[in-house]
Amino acid sequence: MNASPPRVSVIIPARNAEATIILTLDSILAQDYEGPIEVIVADGSETPTMSELVRRAHPSVKLIPNPERTLVPGANAAFRVSTGDIMARCDAHTVLPPCYVRRAVETLERTGAANVGGRQLAVGTTPFERTVAMAMNTPLGSGNARHRLGGQEGVADTAFLGVFSRGTLEEMGGGYTNLAWNEDYEFNYRLRKRGKIVWFDPELVVNYRPRGTFWALARQYFNYGRGKSAVILRHPGSARPRHLAAPGLVLGLVAGAALALAGFPWLLAALLLAYVLTLAVGAAVVGFWRRDAAAVLLPPVLAAMHLSWGIGFFIPSLMKLPPPPPPDI
Repeated sequence: MNASPPRVSVIIPARNAEATIILTLDSILAQDYEGPIEVIVADGSETPTMSELVRRAHPSVKLIPNPERTLVPGANAAFRVSTGDIMARCDAHTVLPPCYVRRAVETLERTGAANVGGRQLAVGTTPFERTVAMAMNTPLGSGNARHRLGGQEGVADTAFLGVFSRGTLEEMGGGYTNLAWNEDYEFNYRLRKRGKIVWFDPELVVNYRPRGTFWALARQYFNYGRGKSAVILRHPGSARPRHLAAPGLVLGLVAGAALALAGFPWLLAALLLAYVLTLAVGAAVVGFWRRDAAAVLLPPVLAAMHLSWGIGFFIPSLMKLPPPPPPDI
């Protein structure tokens, strides 16, 4: 007789996610998993609006407060009150396919991995969101990250969201360490240093709704850069070439500006021309491939992502500043 499927706790740190949280919860509660699922939302919102929406739409969802408002304290608080044998991280901007939990648990058991994740497929609804989605789903916006672009199943550096056992969580100290951003990459790096396996399963495709304005996008990527810098300062061996591309661009522009002031303006002009041409050609190729006029905004969107990430990368290492401001999780 087969054992009963393990109980799964789906953990959602969320803040001001009124526009997306119900779609996220709908997708979780429509899973085809045969075992029990509990859903825990750690609410870091400034107003009760999101919690009220959740209570009306899905009273079975467990709501807990997150007074610190940021992702890591919320996730860790949810881990502490969870009762599942398996933990499944979820983002309030995502929609899970019906097979997600079942497939993730099967993959954990099949591979013996400590953590399993899949692909973050950005899908926008407005023209701007569609542009950001195109940027995130291409190498110009994501480097060679398999969890953004897809690829073959197998061992990976990190896992988008992540599904892991309670035993793994306890072995890792019961949650994430005190980072405002990039906590999942740091968690997975520590797993790999312990000899554990992080596994990418391309069948686990999660739809993700991007930020809807230039300001929200720039703030998000600025904080991504800060988070990555903090992880690399803590774990220098975790750095990958793709992590240094945006900081390298920023350094090149600063050096070009300095040389321009020193009487060599053509170096800065050549760098800017090469960068703009790269973005323009990339936008044309993606626009033709996608047949979407929203690709016309790709150059400024990509520039916002690159420059915000690159500038943010230098903040923790060059200045003694407080932690990053609470993100819109």
